[in-house]
Amino acid sequence: MSPKSPASPYAAIFIDFENIYYFLKNHFQDPPELNDYVLDIVGTLRKQLHEKGLDSLISYAYADFERLATAPQGALYLMGVSTRNVLGTDHKNAADMQLCIDALEVMYTRPDIGTFILVAGDRDYIPLLQHLRRQARQVLVAGFRESVSGDLLQNIGAENFLDARDLLAAESVAQLEKRRTDRQRSQEESRRAREQGLAGPPDADRAKGALPEGGPSAGTARPAAPARSGAARLPDEVPDFAPSRPIADATASRALAFILNEFQKLEAKQQRRVRELWLGPFMRLLADELTELTDYERRDQLNKLREAGAISIEKREGEPHPFSVIVVNYQHPDVQELQPGEEEGN
Repeated sequence: MSPKSPASPYAAIFIDFENIYYFLKNHFQDPPELNDYVLDIVGTLRKQLHEKGLDSLISYAYADFERLATAPQGALYLMGVSTRNVLGTDHKNAADMQLCIDALEVMYTRPDIGTFILVAGDRDYIPLLQHLRRQARQVLVAGFRESVSGDLLQNIGAENFLDARDLLAAESVAQLEKRRTDRQRSQEESRRAREQGLAGPPDADRAKGALPEGGPSAGTARPAAPARSGAARLPDEVPDFAPSRPIADATASRALAFILNEFQKLEAKQQRRVRELWLGPFMRLLADELTELTDYERRDQLNKLREAGAISIEKREGEPHPFSVIVVNYQHPDVQELQPGEEEGN
């Protein structure tokens, strides 16, 4: 029997429960009654599908439910959602793999199912979604825009995406956003208080000659930080950086912080100063960090950093092919703010 077209009135829903749960937990600063928000999303989704004439014959939710603060299996069962308990491992794709296996099994054994709805957003699901579409199935993705991979969204199309915010009551979204804003403000105030407590009197600093009157931008270089113990001295050549200017884009700042973190991890592993970061492997890491962006948007963040003089991307000769590397400008103000005391050449 050949598969039916997406005009079939029957649908299957596959919910990466942990994906939604931990986004709410992390993005909205650990709000109370987390499971209730996820259940509201699932319930509203099923209701909206019903209003569109789609009968959700199959609904599965995937998570290591024993690790969640409260057990939502009972509530999911009453909503008609079967739970798939996937034991937590160090590999984040354990639930992803089980979800993909089940979706493929449904596709091959239930030709009456014309629509597949995935409540998640990892880019790892792209091959599954492409395969379902090649089999003439309609595919929809639901999730919070910030947690949905830009590559996946580009592949599925904006018209097939359901924003999870629209699946929550307006008052619930307002409460979550208020909690996030209040917590961020409180954290920022605490950070400033700590900095003020650690900072010395500015007049005393100037009297000691720590900084010129105009600050670091007045033309005098900042004092070089002492070299790390056991760190190798960098080569004498000077990378070709663009003139330094502030990085105003928040996403580009995230990309810069991630670059510096990868340098630190590599240095800790090799026990020496690392001057360059291979571009190709780094872009794969950046895809997991900036999942909400598409591939070309992530590359655009590096272009912004390069144009601001924070990094340089250089070619290196290699076998069998040349390769590109990222070099950091440790004299750049934004780099100094993220890694105070670091100086190129130490």
